[in-house]
Amino acid sequence: MSTNRYEGLALDVRQALGQLSHHRLRTALTLLGMVFGVGAVIAMLAVSEGGKREALQMIEGMGLNNLIVEARDADGEAQKEVRKFSPGLSVRDAEAAQSTLPFVESWAGSREFRTWGLFSREGDSGARVFAVSPEYFSLSSLSAERGGLFTDADNQRFAQVAVLGGGTARELFPNGDVIGRYIKVNHLWLEVVGVLTDRQVSDGEFEGRDVGGESDYVYLPLQTGLARLKTEALESELDEIKLRIGTGIAPSQAARAIAHLLDRRHSNQNDYEIVVPARLLAQHQQTQQIFTIVMSAVAGISLLVGGIGIMNIMLASVLERKSEIGLLRAIGAKQADVVRQFLVETSVIAAIGALLGVVLGIVLAYVIAAFAGWAVAWSIIVILVAVVTCIAIAVGFGVYPAMSAARLDPVAALQSD
Repeated sequence: MSTNRYEGLALDVRQALGQLSHHRLRTALTLLGMVFGVGAVIAMLAVSEGGKREALQMIEGMGLNNLIVEARDADGEAQKEVRKFSPGLSVRDAEAAQSTLPFVESWAGSREFRTWGLFSREGDSGARVFAVSPEYFSLSSLSAERGGLFTDADNQRFAQVAVLGGGTARELFPNGDVIGRYIKVNHLWLEVVGVLTDRQVSDGEFEGRDVGGESDYVYLPLQTGLARLKTEALESELDEIKLRIGTGIAPSQAARAIAHLLDRRHSNQNDYEIVVPARLLAQHQQTQQIFTIVMSAVAGISLLVGGIGIMNIMLASVLERKSEIGLLRAIGAKQADVVRQFLVETSVIAAIGALLGVVLGIVLAYVIAAFAGWAVAWSIIVILVAVVTCIAIAVGFGVYPAMSAARLDPVAALQSD
C-alpha cells in the first residue's frame, strides 16, 4: 500500500512538472512572488541573526555582568573648577567600591596614554596604548594566544612588560617572533610577554559606545604606566573602571549604589558616567526586534502576494482544463484524486519558488552585508521554517482552486470545449 502511494505521488509530481512546463512564462511569473517572499525572509533573518551574534560578541568585551565607570573630563577653566573639589576617577575609587559594596566582586582600571612613538627593531605602529590592571583581561574576556598575561606581581613591581593585540604584533614583528622581544613606547622599553587572541570583533560602536579594536592595542601594567609614562596634571588618574557585579543584584540597582558612593567621594561634581552593558544589550535587542518585525511583515506580504498569484493561476488552470477534469471523473477518478492533483501542482510551484528564494536570500544577505557593513549568520532551522511556511501558504491558497476543480460536474466539464 505504501509503495503504491509513493508511486502515485511520484506520478502526480511528474504530471505537475509536465503541466507547468507547458506554460513556462506563466509559471515563471507565478514563481516570482514566492521567490521574492522567501528571499526576503531568508535575507532578513540572516541579517537579524548576524546582528544578534555580533551584539553578543561586542557586549562580551564590555562584560554583561560588569558596570563601567568612565571619566568625564571637561575643558579649560571648567576642568580646573572641577579639580578643586574632585581629583577625578582613581584607583582609590575602585578600591572603595570593592571594600564597601558587597556585590562588587572585582575591579580593573585602565588609562590610555598619548604616544609619539611606538616601534620595535623590525617595525612601527600607530596602535593605542593602555595601562590596565591585570584583572582587566578576565573582565573583558580577553585571553592570550601566545605567551601569557602580566600578573598582579608584575603590576606591583612596576614591571616593564607588555601584551600586544594580534594586529599590533603583526605590525611590530612581521617575522612572527614576538615573545621575549622588546618594543619602545615613547621613552619606555617594554618586553613583550603575550599576544591576545583575536575575537573577530570589528572596531566600531555599540549603542553609541566604542567597542572592539583590541587587536590594535598595546597593554602594559597599570602601575607601570602611571609611574613611568607622562600624564597631564588635571586629567583623571583612570579613564575607566570596570566592576564585576555579583548575580544577587540587578545591574540598575548596583549602578545606583555605585553612583551614590562616587557622588560622595567626588563632591557631586558629575565628573564620571556609569555605563550598564546589560542595559545597552536590552536597548539593542529592542531595536533589533522592531527591525525584525517590520522586515517580517514586508516578507509576509510578499509571500501573501505570491500565494494570491498562485491562486489566480490555478483558477485559470481549472478553467482551461475543464475537459481534462471531466474525462478524469468519467473514467472513475474521485473528487479527492482531482484535489490531490491540483494541490501537488501548487506544492511543486511553491517548492521550486522556495528553493530559488533560498538562493536569492543568501545572495541578497551578502549583498546587504557588503554595502551596509552588517554581519550575517545562518541557521538551517530558520531556512527550513521559511521553506515550509512558503509551501504552506501556497497550498493554503491552492485549496480553493482544487476544490473548485473537484466539484465540477463531469458531464458539463466534458462538454465545455
